[in-house]
Amino acid sequence: MAWNEPGGGNNSNNQDPWGGGGGGKRGGGNQGPPDLDEALRKLQDNLNKMFGGGKRRNDNGGPRNIGGGAGIPKGVWGLGGLALLVFWLFNAVYMVDEQEQAVILRFGEYHRTVESGLHLYLPPIERKFQRNVTQVRSYRQAGQMLTEDENIVEVPLAVQYRISNLENFVLKVEDPETSLRHATESALRHVVGSTSMHQVLTEGREQMGVEVTERLQRYLDLYNTGITVVQVNIESAQAPGEVQDAFDDVIRAREDEVRERNQAEAYANSVIPEARGQAQRLLEEANGYRDEVVARAMGEAQRFNLLVEQYQLAPGVMRERMYIETLQEVLSNTSKIMVSGGEGNNNLLYLPLDKLMQQSGAPAAGGSSATAGTSGDALGRLPAQLQSRDLRSRESR
Repeated sequence: MAWNEPGGGNNSNNQDPWGGGGGGKRGGGNQGPPDLDEALRKLQDNLNKMFGGGKRRNDNGGPRNIGGGAGIPKGVWGLGGLALLVFWLFNAVYMVDEQEQAVILRFGEYHRTVESGLHLYLPPIERKFQRNVTQVRSYRQAGQMLTEDENIVEVPLAVQYRISNLENFVLKVEDPETSLRHATESALRHVVGSTSMHQVLTEGREQMGVEVTERLQRYLDLYNTGITVVQVNIESAQAPGEVQDAFDDVIRAREDEVRERNQAEAYANSVIPEARGQAQRLLEEANGYRDEVVARAMGEAQRFNLLVEQYQLAPGVMRERMYIETLQEVLSNTSKIMVSGGEGNNNLLYLPLDKLMQQSGAPAAGGSSATAGTSGDALGRLPAQLQSRDLRSRESR
């Protein structure tokens, strides 16, 4: 018979799982369903025993809690306060490294700047901003810009900076690094806009980097950002992709122009000194020839004066001597001599000295110098022989 069938209230086989009898009342020999309020009271009693609370009976004989208000003992409040104190100290004590600084604000107003070491501040009435002031930070940016000659170029650059004044960095500007990016773009556009495209794409990038650094630092100092620019590097600038091929052709043409100009200058540097040397040599030769002619003329003039003096002393002798010397000088420069047979004799004797010297000379090529020497000696002796013969003929007359 099932437990919930009618008439089974007094049956010994009653198996009501909630322990209730047929009348539906708790108690008796059967166990009823669990009571939630009773379970909560037991849990509270256990907590009171754990944290020092006790349990007494009230006037009606029921249990009465003793301890902290609202059922929380004093021990719990003490532990909570201690935990809060530890947590506050954990946040209030801080360490500043050698490379760092910290700015303390009290009620939102600047109070002090803290250097390296162990320090304490008072949150929540004080706030702390701690930053590394020696680290060199960097970022990159690029953009298309218009040059002085109205050409569009893409200029990438890298900026290196560090925090030099932490107070200004924290208080003067809301977002200093964003302001740095905006100021960098402004300075770069100003410098590129005053530079020709050729300078931007080739050798002018270094000078542009210096100008951008100076202008950017002036902007940052004007804004009181507390940032110092260490270096600005203008990377390889280039034309937009749509016209890159045309720009490459222009750059190659300019490189060819520079190469041709350098070759022309090298040729000029090699030819001009040589021409100057030749001109100087001609001038020296002309000066030497002039000096030689002047010296020879002066010598001839002096010789003539001496001859005049001797001629005045012995005119006949000097006339004869001058005649013989002139004849010797003339005959020494010719290889054909005509010899007269004397008075009353119209026959002329032809002396082919050139043929005679060729026959007397050596046939070998090596004897050419000897032949020339022999001919010179023969020509030199001939006037003397003619002179002696002429003198003998005159003496006989």
